[in-house]
Amino acid sequence: MQELLTALEFVPGSPFQLGLETLLHAAFLGIDLNPLGNRLIAHLAQFPEDAVRYMDLSFVLQIGGNESMAATLQREALRLQRHFLLPTAAGEPALRLLAIMAPGNFMANTPLEFLVSRGDIALEALYVMPGEPLPEQLPPHDVLFVAVGESASTRDLLADLCAAVGHWKAPLLNHPMHSLCLARDTVSVILNDAQAIQLPLTARLSRRELEQLAGGEPERDFLADAAWPLIARPLDSHAGKGLERLDDRAALQAYLARHEGVPEFYLSSFVDYRSGDGLFRKYRIVLIEGVPYLCHMAISSHWMIHYLNADMTERPERRAEEARVMLDFENGFARRHRQAFAELHQAFPLDYFGIDCAETADGSLLVFEVDTGMIVHAMDPVDMFPYKHAAMRKVFDAFQRMVRKAAGSAHA
Repeated sequence: MQELLTALEFVPGSPFQLGLETLLHAAFLGIDLNPLGNRLIAHLAQFPEDAVRYMDLSFVLQIGGNESMAATLQREALRLQRHFLLPTAAGEPALRLLAIMAPGNFMANTPLEFLVSRGDIALEALYVMPGEPLPEQLPPHDVLFVAVGESASTRDLLADLCAAVGHWKAPLLNHPMHSLCLARDTVSVILNDAQAIQLPLTARLSRRELEQLAGGEPERDFLADAAWPLIARPLDSHAGKGLERLDDRAALQAYLARHEGVPEFYLSSFVDYRSGDGLFRKYRIVLIEGVPYLCHMAISSHWMIHYLNADMTERPERRAEEARVMLDFENGFARRHRQAFAELHQAFPLDYFGIDCAETADGSLLVFEVDTGMIVHAMDPVDMFPYKHAAMRKVFDAFQRMVRKAAGSAHA
């Protein structure tokens, strides 16, 4: 805890951000970030050209839920500069990993800090802006990682990056061409014929189309495999924001009324994936060079699971089950679903990406989402989750080996 509190003390004039990992970890442990925010505000009143502290304050406000002001401060930071240094290397770095990032909240880009923190890899971020020319020259680096996540606001940028990366000479991880395939509706089409994967089709629909469906138009005019209940969510929403199960047209009408002003949505059929004991189990898994690694398993009585709402801290028996699954993941879950993981890697040949998934009663892998922006971490208290840190160390080690291998290929 003291180490974390020390990390929250920024040094005026330092080129290093405090970093998303440090700030989220502090918030995760219940540390009040308001005093830090006030210190940053006072500092910026005296030094209004300090882009690094604008970015820090933006993250503090994002974590606190003030997304509008956070976006304003991030725009100011990016007006002042585009290249930022993250405090990931514990000592003298062995190599430099440059992440190409887009403006947005902390789910807009691959959260690389968590994957390379406290190692010997220096992480730097270069922000590129939608609608602006991409730089011809990049800051010095050993490996380039395109961290820009897929969204409606970044598709044109990802397309531009597809052309640009061919001119940038350093080894490349996560080619943007493959990230362009990660929209929810696109993923559902690509995986529709996978033998070992279950994933209902997802349709991207306008508000007007959902109003027509709510008004009585046949559901299969909008979604080929539609069957009530359906699931709706606003376009580009994450972490369950706006995600609801709709049992009938009346529920859809009420949903649209609650989300007035939202222009587009994703719609898919609901799959009841509860286990024999009546509980739902959701797994977050990352694939690194095609190899799956389990990051957490949440168990809940509700179908819409997030780790923080699954009562894992209150249920020792659920933690014990998660520990067993993590310990036996390679010989258990990963072996049972090896065909599904092979199909995922073949469909999305990214060096690194994550999935949220479950197991169905018939033994299929039910995929909820494929994304490069999922946060995976080792922030859980060791006394309550002693098994997690070893499992996450495997993730971090595998990622860092991949980066080192990529850097080595440039000198082979």
